[in-house]
Amino acid sequence: MGETRRRISGTTRTVGIVGWPVEHSLSPAIHNAAFAALGLDWIYIPLPVGPADVPRALAGLGALGFAGANVTMPHKTAAADVATTLSEDAGRLHAVNTLVVDGSDLHGHNTDAPGFERFLRDDAAFDPVGRTALILGAGGVARACALALARAGASSIAVAARDPARVVAAFAPVVEGSATGVRGVAFADAVGVEAELVVNATPLGARGDPPPMPPVGPGTVVVDLLTYPTVTDLQASARAWGATAFGGLGLLLHQAALSFELWTGQQPPLDVMSAAAVSALAERD
Repeated sequence: MGETRRRISGTTRTVGIVGWPVEHSLSPAIHNAAFAALGLDWIYIPLPVGPADVPRALAGLGALGFAGANVTMPHKTAAADVATTLSEDAGRLHAVNTLVVDGSDLHGHNTDAPGFERFLRDDAAFDPVGRTALILGAGGVARACALALARAGASSIAVAARDPARVVAAFAPVVEGSATGVRGVAFADAVGVEAELVVNATPLGARGDPPPMPPVGPGTVVVDLLTYPTVTDLQASARAWGATAFGGLGLLLHQAALSFELWTGQQPPLDVMSAAAVSALAERD
């Protein structure tokens, strides 16, 4: 990625990604390519932070001169606890994936939900209005997807979880104010749930251990939020049954674009960011 190497000076604005681990994150390649394309004197770096050190690390961002940071697993909830202010989405999800640093203040945002909305509209051409969805997993990203679907007018969401009895309580604050119904199903029972949109929001499939495969066919959209491997077993199986399937790169790019806008106030070059991500993924292969 020699094209993204630039001279760093005392005027360079710094952002990064806080997580544990972060060595495989695509975000540095994505954002540094965007900064270079727009001629911005910014740099994006990985920031590996262990769970016990999150409060101290985030509190120190302002003193170190950071303009902001992304926050990834498993620190999104901890970042919400530390942030000085929370956006509406970050407060509703109690999860922060983007911080804007203003002196000693940390303004917490969550770009996962609007990123998923943009992905469904711009990449998948899927209109959730009146449609049914199945989300595999009940973690933070799953709740962000549910928020996006509820806000966009989905009729119902089934959430496959290891403890389905807790799903309604966990997701009720997320879909509050919408007409979208939410129900929990046992994870293994997802194989019998029919839906027009299927979202894998679990890590299953990253190492050849795919999640349950629900009934799919022509007209079904399947989104596996994993970014690697680029074609998962879930995607391959869905396509074999005639469904339209996507990986997680689209959500990552739209989430990153929203973070970029919050930090710089500029529209990011999505084509450049996408090319950088694809190149970084190709290097892994």
